[in-house]
Amino acid sequence: MLAQQQSISFSSHSGLYDLIIPKDNILRQINDLIDFTFIYDELSSKYCQDNGRTAESPIRLFKYFLGMAPEEDVINPSTLTKFRRLRLKDTKLLNLLIGKTVSIAVEKGIIKSTSIIVDATHTKSRSNPLSPIEVLKKRAKLLRKMIYSVDEDIKEQLPQKNTNDNLELELSYCLDLVDFISKNDVISSYPKVKEKINHLQEIIEDTQHKYTLSKDEDARIGHKSTDSSFFGYKSHIGMTEERIITAAVITSGEKGDGPLLPEIIEQSIQNGIEKVDTVIGDSAYSGKSNLIYGKENGIQIVSKLNPAITQGFRKEEDKFEFNKDADMFVCPAGHMAIRKAKQGARKTNQVIAYYFDVEKCKVCSQRAGCYKDGAKSKSYSVTINSKEHEKQIEFQNSEVFKEKSKHRYKIEAKNGELKNSHGFDRATSYGLDCMQMQGALTIFAVNLKRILKLM
Repeated sequence: MLAQQQSISFSSHSGLYDLIIPKDNILRQINDLIDFTFIYDELSSKYCQDNGRTAESPIRLFKYFLGMAPEEDVINPSTLTKFRRLRLKDTKLLNLLIGKTVSIAVEKGIIKSTSIIVDATHTKSRSNPLSPIEVLKKRAKLLRKMIYSVDEDIKEQLPQKNTNDNLELELSYCLDLVDFISKNDVISSYPKVKEKINHLQEIIEDTQHKYTLSKDEDARIGHKSTDSSFFGYKSHIGMTEERIITAAVITSGEKGDGPLLPEIIEQSIQNGIEKVDTVIGDSAYSGKSNLIYGKENGIQIVSKLNPAITQGFRKEEDKFEFNKDADMFVCPAGHMAIRKAKQGARKTNQVIAYYFDVEKCKVCSQRAGCYKDGAKSKSYSVTINSKEHEKQIEFQNSEVFKEKSKHRYKIEAKNGELKNSHGFDRATSYGLDCMQMQGALTIFAVNLKRILKLM
């Protein structure tokens, strides 16, 4: 049962707080700045109101650092875990907390600009990616051992093992092994064999779908440059010139930056920003669709053109995304091109061809319609044509563009603050839901600190 009011503990030792904690301590300032009863209002539907044991106050569980007498027992860790997993689930916590801080900033007259600065920052997964071929070999070996324990004479009848470090060959062998055992009604009927078959099938499906295996099933490989990658998540952030974060979209690591710009703008407006007339970002946000979106909504896109995505004509623009850090395209399955080359005579329309690792294409779950079986290469081409974006080129050379571009450093500094001061460089739990919760609480704290500083 959820009590309507949090019980107040009177203690003769409460004076210790006044002696130990300074009056200007940031937690005291935060407590004075914000009314945390909004947490109770948002989560009341998650509790029973009229029966059962009295629940720990959701406000205390959320902020945790206030309202306890010195001699009180600390909250049990399992209670905190259940609170995060059961009470905070499906609450859209990220937008809730950002919206609350934005409303405070607006109320205090802190936000005056009508510009949104955008960027994405990466967070490494708590788990390291595993080599798919090693996991496949291990699971196949466990299945064979279980089969031998049932019928050792079947050893000579099994498909020939793959001895190469080739993922395509190992996948083919594992599929043949599963198929062979599944057709043997006697051996496959043993529960212990059936269990190992299921385990191997799960790994085969995961490898074909994600190419990377990990305890963190939602994390993916993203790229910071041509030869630098990470395994984890991306936070796509919008921020005012006053450095108040107004929106955040948290995705797996392989997602491109540019396509999420409209969502960042719309979330910023939903979270309390009355008007957005300018967006400031790097070249990742200068894609054709974003320029069209800006024109239709009266928003200037202060983002330098990148010839590879904005000045060229290309097919399937909604599928292949450009990674501005690596200067390469990423396919729908999240694999990055490994090299590029210009083709065609100078007097005619040249194209830039981006080549992908064909070994990955051969085993990719999305290869249908993208990769032709047996092909020795896979490329994606962009036809160079600089006439399509003359207006943006003209705007790019204007004084307004140059002046607004000077504010872009602010979000890079904010990303550094999130990582270096608040541990946002690495995920604390597994899964996208947990990453979004971590993002929500981190941005909430960072915004409140910024508001206090500006006040």
